[in-house]
Amino acid sequence: MGGLGTAVLVAPLVAPLLTGGAAALLGWRRAVAWSAVAASAVILASGVLAAVATADGSVLVAGDLLRADALTAVMLLVIGAVAIIATWSGVSYIDQELAAGHTDARGAGRYGLLVPMFLAAMVLAVLASNLGVLWASIEATTIVTAFLVGHRGGRKAVEATWKYVIICSVGIALAYLGTVLVYYASQHSSMGSQGSLDWTVLLAHADQLDPGVMRVAFALLVLGFGTKAGLVPMHSWLPDAHSQAPAPVSALMSGVLLSVAVYALLRYRVIAVAALDPGFVRTLLLVAALTSLALAASMLIAQRDYKRLLAYSSIEHMGLVVLGAAVGTPLAVAALLLHILGHGLAKSVLFCGSGQILALEGTTQISGVRGLLARRPVLAGTFALGLAALLGLPPFSLFVSELALARAAADAGLGWAVAVALVLLLVVFVAIASHGAGMLFGRPPAPVESPGGEPRPSTPALPAAVVVSSVLTMTPVSPPTIAPVRATAGVAPLVTGLAVLAVLGVVAWPLEALLRAAALIVGTP
Repeated sequence: MGGLGTAVLVAPLVAPLLTGGAAALLGWRRAVAWSAVAASAVILASGVLAAVATADGSVLVAGDLLRADALTAVMLLVIGAVAIIATWSGVSYIDQELAAGHTDARGAGRYGLLVPMFLAAMVLAVLASNLGVLWASIEATTIVTAFLVGHRGGRKAVEATWKYVIICSVGIALAYLGTVLVYYASQHSSMGSQGSLDWTVLLAHADQLDPGVMRVAFALLVLGFGTKAGLVPMHSWLPDAHSQAPAPVSALMSGVLLSVAVYALLRYRVIAVAALDPGFVRTLLLVAALTSLALAASMLIAQRDYKRLLAYSSIEHMGLVVLGAAVGTPLAVAALLLHILGHGLAKSVLFCGSGQILALEGTTQISGVRGLLARRPVLAGTFALGLAALLGLPPFSLFVSELALARAAADAGLGWAVAVALVLLLVVFVAIASHGAGMLFGRPPAPVESPGGEPRPSTPALPAAVVVSSVLTMTPVSPPTIAPVRATAGVAPLVTGLAVLAVLGVVAWPLEALLRAAALIVGTP
């Protein structure tokens, strides 16, 4: 499988780089925008091929830099699936931004360049066999996304960008220091003075690493990569950045970037467990997980902005994922990986949907969006289903993963942690459901008066049949309904994401063997 294995590892890196190069040369073109969707499909296809090849425990290697095991394959699937939804939605998003005057051709070209670079950095992070390259790749995501967060400009976007850069730079510096300490510990082990940051080599000699050094290193790594994952106490960049970034970028940041940071923690966790007292590792991760859940639950109650609502929900779900990492059994790891995939799909649907709601309603305030289901039935229906998926309702996969996480924690003797998490999840459920119900079912806002004192007619709601027909046939609708259809036409990728979520919640076989193999790599009894 040598040649094919190399192609599987190289293709998901080359495809987005080629798309970024095309955007740099040609600027914003619809063909370039669709090539980003094609590059995302290449990443997903590479993940599928890697999953087939590694589900039996095999490892794909390309030189000394790239490797893929079952855990890598899961992350490639997550990156590819979320990227398809985000880049597909991004085509119509940039068209709307250009039409509304929120960006120009130069800004659109910059967007077309940076999004593929963002994808390439995340792909390299999960393919890297060297933990130093893993750190550098996650640092590269900070540089690229800083420009994307501030894409629309304005005071709030600039403030969010600087906050993101400063806090994440501090976090990534802590992670760098932790990485250096791991290398120092490897130099003073049986590996000799040369040391190593190769994950396979470190894992083979983990029991020989200095426990004192590794204890400090792992604490720094949890703080550092936990910053990128949006965990308490270095979480405060996340609501601002996610609320100000373009909707498809928010989908990528929430659905993938946070998960890539957790992936880094999983790689280090299995080394730390072998080098240290497993109780220390578990306690550290439990504190991070439960405090993140508690903060998210408290902040969700008082939210008035639906994009910030989704951002705080990301903190909640990363808390659940890290709770699974704290448990650390194979069942818990398999459940958290399924949760990462489900959360990525659900959050990409919701953030991309929120971008369309903003384009139609002109506000991100929850109080400014009322009666959406009656006025925008197709868009509101997908948003409502996305909220249901995010809240862990059946038949979506988050229902399955959350049950599995609870069972794994209880089996590991952490029933008290399950009880605390369930209480906090109940608060989250009530908060998100109440805010969502107001947006979907509340009384529509009163018509705005024109300067002459006459009521200004609101944009008429489109019949669902008209919207669906336009989406499926790509047939333009004659004025005056053309603007609403363009805003609603992006619903196709959202429906696709919801369908995949529902299938994964009902049928386990497509991922069962892969998740089991991945769980055995980093899970411990």
